[in-house]
Amino acid sequence: MFGYVIVNKPELKIREYEEYKSFYCGLCHSLKRKYSFLGQMTLSYDMTMAVLLLTSLYEPELTRINKTCKAHPIKKQKMTISEVTDYIADMNLLMSYYHLVDDWKDEKKIYSKAYADLLKRNANKIMDKYEDKARIIKEGLHELSICEKNNEQSISVVSQTFGKVLSAVLCMKNDEWSQSLSRIGMALGQFVYIMDAYDDLEKDKKTGNYNCLKSYEKEPDFDIFIENMLKAYMTVVGKEFEYLPIIENAEILRNIIYSGVFIRFEEVKRKRLEDKKL
Repeated sequence: MFGYVIVNKPELKIREYEEYKSFYCGLCHSLKRKYSFLGQMTLSYDMTMAVLLLTSLYEPELTRINKTCKAHPIKKQKMTISEVTDYIADMNLLMSYYHLVDDWKDEKKIYSKAYADLLKRNANKIMDKYEDKARIIKEGLHELSICEKNNEQSISVVSQTFGKVLSAVLCMKNDEWSQSLSRIGMALGQFVYIMDAYDDLEKDKKTGNYNCLKSYEKEPDFDIFIENMLKAYMTVVGKEFEYLPIIENAEILRNIIYSGVFIRFEEVKRKRLEDKKL
């Protein structure tokens, strides 16, 4: 994943940040417990938001532990674990596996092939457990690969392919909240894809790699255009989030939705404007 769906740490209370971090460490712990360090390597902040959202909505029984880890070998870290954490760990590994497979097929990256082979056995188990979700994730990432290979110019078309993936992941259950979670996943997926393209634009121009924003960059007020598009998607996320009956950790989630997701955007935008002045 990409690491754009994060908290704005300075705007959180200390206890709120500690709670957020406990979900991140809990997801890391679940990935390692279920899939060893190979699964742990797929960890991302983006999926921590998914754990926090679904946990706050469904309120499963939580297990809280304090443990050291390789990243923190001396000081014990607080870890929050539940059935949601295990579910997102499964989805996280499955998404990573399919992404690696597509990388190998499209670009013949040896690293991707080797890593995918190591994850394959566990990925197959997850596919058997979540057949419908596995199919949607596989088709979505494959469709994304085709769009990139065909040099698709429509931002909406290409970003929706990743939106479909996150939409399926967030719909943990088929219930009265599924439609809102699906819309959140779609809009958030589109946000993440476009933000990643914006972040990689200069690098992709130099390497010649695909980037759906290349043909738009010469337009007047390009950076404002991207900012407004990203805000539009997060407006959808915010609207659907406020509809959900979430009380626990609501302020942490609002911090992510209304502020945290734009931290990296502001960094990239500032650098782009500085480079233009040189």
